[in-house]
Amino acid sequence: MKTVKLLPLISIMTVVALVGCQPKQDQTTKVEKTDIPLILAKVVTVKIPKQKVCLEDGCTNYDLQTVETNQKWIDDYFVNRMKKAEPNAFADLPDQQVKEPANQALQSESSTYVRFVGQNYNLATFAIQTYSYSAGAAHGMSHQEFVNFDLANKKHITVSELLKPDMSQKLRDELYAANQNWLEEHNVKKDQLEVSDNYYYGVNGIVFVYPLYELASYAEGMSELTLPYYAAKQFIKAEYLPSLPKEPN
Repeated sequence: MKTVKLLPLISIMTVVALVGCQPKQDQTTKVEKTDIPLILAKVVTVKIPKQKVCLEDGCTNYDLQTVETNQKWIDDYFVNRMKKAEPNAFADLPDQQVKEPANQALQSESSTYVRFVGQNYNLATFAIQTYSYSAGAAHGMSHQEFVNFDLANKKHITVSELLKPDMSQKLRDELYAANQNWLEEHNVKKDQLEVSDNYYYGVNGIVFVYPLYELASYAEGMSELTLPYYAAKQFIKAEYLPSLPKEPN
């Protein structure tokens, strides 16, 4: 006859008691998560009362294009920027009695184009390309400004927002060191260099963009200085560094 082994009742009761004493998890607790939108954008023409506005000092032809995205606050940002920069283009002003020049080249021109550059999770970059020509000038002036947005907090990331506290001078020194050969070729000394407020996220680092004439000749166009990402970590706030592949140890 087989002997039936009985499990100790005390052990089972001990397990039940311990389980019963465990605090219950709050099923209602939810982890807050910020939804980062995927930016969808297309270029559209900005509606203005007149493409050509004539005032006492002459006529100006306007060409304004912006982006239409799935984020209204971004759309509003660029339209408001244009309204501040080109108030005459948006004002329904009566044309002055101005005699237009027969040569169209003697009329002034002003154009603004906005385009979507790209997105890296919570960071979205756009570019504003502007061109202005004043009648009779030797040449027009072009400029490209990059606008970077924090999609999680719905705000424009200025350079002051980008940097950790009290890092501007140290960043300037590192930026000069990373681009020293080019800067010395253009006779730019360290104490002459300033950190530009115009930047974008490049492939190898954060690229600071400088206006025409500031660091180089007009013929060379706008100058760009790159701060490598491996060096940027000590100056840039972590939330404003793009998601990058991890380097092997």
